[in-house]
Amino acid sequence: MNDPYLNELKNEFREYSSELKILKKNLLKSNSSEEQSRIIKKIDSIAKDMEKNQRQSVRVTRSRLKEKSKAKKTSQS
Repeated sequence: MNDPYLNELKNEFREYSSELKILKKNLLKSNSSEEQSRIIKKIDSIAKDMEKNQRQSVRVTRSRLKEKSKAKKTSQS
């Protein structure tokens, strides 16, 4: 399904994933417990954003599919 909004959500998700990879590397390299705590908080925040992104993506996909099925039913009538 090629939808501009869904594509935007996918791109956001990829950005979150890339940021998580970087934070994971930084976390493993860090020796400071304060820095590790800060990184973990960022990771948690990004994880919540990713969950919101996924829920929104599912909602939009379902909505688009309903729209398509309604359009097919209308055109077949």
